[in-house]
Amino acid sequence: MRPSRAPPAPGSENVKPDIRVVATLLPYLREFPLRILVAAACLILAKLSTVAMPLVLKHIVDSLDAGQHSVIVVPMALLLFYGVLRFGNVILGELRDVVFGRVSERAVRRASLDVFRHLHRLDMEFHLARRTGGVARDIERGVSGISFLLRFMLFNILPTLLELGLVAAILLVNYGAGFAAITAISVAGYILFSVSVTEWRTKFVREANRLDSRASQRSVDSLLNHETVKLFGTEEREAREYDRFLSEWERAQQQNRVSLAALNLGQAVIVAGGMTWMMVLAAKGVAARDMSLGDFVAINAYMIQLFLPLNFLGFVYREIRRALVDMQRMFDLMRERPRVADAPQAPALVLEQGRVSFEGVSFGYRPDRPILERVSFEIPPGRKLAVVGPSGAGKSTLARLMFRFYDPGEGCIRIDGTDIRGVTQASLREHIGVVPQDTVLFNDTLAYNLGYGAPDASPERLEAAIRAAHLDRFVAMLPDGLQTQVGERGLKLSGGEKQRVAIARALLKNPKILIFDEATSSLDSVSERAILAALREAAEHRTTLVIAHRLSTITDADEILVLDHGRISERGTHDALLAHGGAYAALWSLQLRERRTPVGALTN
Repeated sequence: MRPSRAPPAPGSENVKPDIRVVATLLPYLREFPLRILVAAACLILAKLSTVAMPLVLKHIVDSLDAGQHSVIVVPMALLLFYGVLRFGNVILGELRDVVFGRVSERAVRRASLDVFRHLHRLDMEFHLARRTGGVARDIERGVSGISFLLRFMLFNILPTLLELGLVAAILLVNYGAGFAAITAISVAGYILFSVSVTEWRTKFVREANRLDSRASQRSVDSLLNHETVKLFGTEEREAREYDRFLSEWERAQQQNRVSLAALNLGQAVIVAGGMTWMMVLAAKGVAARDMSLGDFVAINAYMIQLFLPLNFLGFVYREIRRALVDMQRMFDLMRERPRVADAPQAPALVLEQGRVSFEGVSFGYRPDRPILERVSFEIPPGRKLAVVGPSGAGKSTLARLMFRFYDPGEGCIRIDGTDIRGVTQASLREHIGVVPQDTVLFNDTLAYNLGYGAPDASPERLEAAIRAAHLDRFVAMLPDGLQTQVGERGLKLSGGEKQRVAIARALLKNPKILIFDEATSSLDSVSERAILAALREAAEHRTTLVIAHRLSTITDADEILVLDHGRISERGTHDALLAHGGAYAALWSLQLRERRTPVGALTN
């Protein structure tokens, strides 16, 4: 018996970003090396045209300043070249987006599919320990993080760094070290200020987001339970509670807004200071006739070009940090190892007769709470074994162990003499059909849910399964028939209707081994009697395990086990157990009295 997997820590939203997670993306980018090279070439050419435009503008201004004021006498080649550069910059940027978009989308697709497949490979314990909504959000945010990181790394960060280097080199070569130094100091100061202030204000952003999510969660929870709210007349109380959450969000949002204003103000001071300093130097050069008016215009254009993309640095930095954290969470899911895994080179299960044996099986979901203790029994091929007992005795655990959702702590389960731990889980589950107590359906059509276990079944087989489960009248009454949408988790169907769908689905799969886990618990007595005949017919030539609460449904079982506190306290046929006069006989008498007692008598 092993300890249950612990859920994620409450503070996991404060995970520090790790830049090394970017390396995890590399395998997803190797599929299109040519596209990456073409996108990189487009990026470089676009930036070369960007940094060339101020130089061309300088020559145009110098030509006009030299006294050639007529448009006709201005070198037309320069004007045309300037137009070509500006258009080329746009077209190269669009081409880069189109070419690299396929790479980014394929990386997102592959990563999403890998995580999805991996989650389905993880054991039942993992899915019970984690909240499904949380896992879904981790995947959604991780995928968005990949898309954001690829897009902004290629389209914002790398181009800005490349442009910074090119502009610094041009200023150094053409105008001296002073201009290059001012550029480097201004940009470095801008980046350091933006990063440090963004780190400081991240707590305000996180708090505002947390309170926004909490308010949203409260509103959704209240609206989902609208019937309860109306029954108790608490509409105004719910509104006050929702407003309390909103007021806290409002205060946090105000702090967020003030911190953003501080960031923008500081950035504006640095930009204005750097540009003023640069313009003063350039103006002095023009006055000293060491520089032309065109040089003055070019330097101003370079500074504007540099600081425009940097205006988004605070946002980009914060979002990249968030993207790295989100990706880290998603790839952490990929590092989860299933506790129930196929053995290396495990063969597929070859079912010959369908004999099921439990040999000294002990199991507990937690070490301090054993569920089964050295349980042994055998279901011969084509026979029916029923298990009864109080809630918590371990009845449904037997089915979970047969499906190998968990492995026993001690003992083993064999099918036709083969330990199920030595075969693949897929082949094991292929031979077992189940009608669960709580039937959950996909938010799709009735036909899709019925054919889920056998999607290639013929219409004739589908119709036969529907009739066998006594679902045909219900389907006939539906305006859309089998194309009726069942709703999320099948909520548009009643409990009895969902259970009949589960029965039809199991019959359509046509497995050698059947498990009925309280298969008629949601049916009325008339429907139960009708379906029991179908279940008996379905189980006639199959190895069947029936987990039952209503003893009237298992009187025909070849053997009945009575589980009590994880141990088999009684075993035998229905008649033999009644004659024994033990726990089974007492339970039978109790249920017999309940069926005979009028409902009104229970309240008198």
